[in-house]
Amino acid sequence: MKQFELGKRHKLCGEIRVNKLFTGGDSQSALCYPLKGVWRKGESRRGDGAPCQFVITVPKKRLRHAVDRVAARRRIREAYRLTHGRIEAESRAIGNEEELIDVAFIYVANKVLPSVNIHAAMARLLGKIYKLSQKKADGGVGDVEPRG
Repeated sequence: MKQFELGKRHKLCGEIRVNKLFTGGDSQSALCYPLKGVWRKGESRRGDGAPCQFVITVPKKRLRHAVDRVAARRRIREAYRLTHGRIEAESRAIGNEEELIDVAFIYVANKVLPSVNIHAAMARLLGKIYKLSQKKADGGVGDVEPRG
């Protein structure tokens, strides 16, 4: 089942691209507790890259034990795997072309929450990302109207 795959092509690799995601002025963010998403329009990719590439961050400040950080990372990855295909299909259906997006998912809760909460947050967050990236492409969000 192609829509539920999650391979290497979905990973955001490279220090330069990750740094641009967090320090670039064109990045956007949204919070859907327990996840925060930071994204920007991606650059052209070689080969068979996915339309959305991601990286997961679980801060040691929030979850002190490595076991908890790994559990949170696995739950986020599984939520993305199950959700991304449906959201990308909906995005294509409303006319959003295969736009390249780089995303960072940051876990902001102080304890490991149940998978149900993380799945719901991931669905809301991906919906926001694709909706806002579509508005940005249409010239809606982020454009300033000239005064006078």
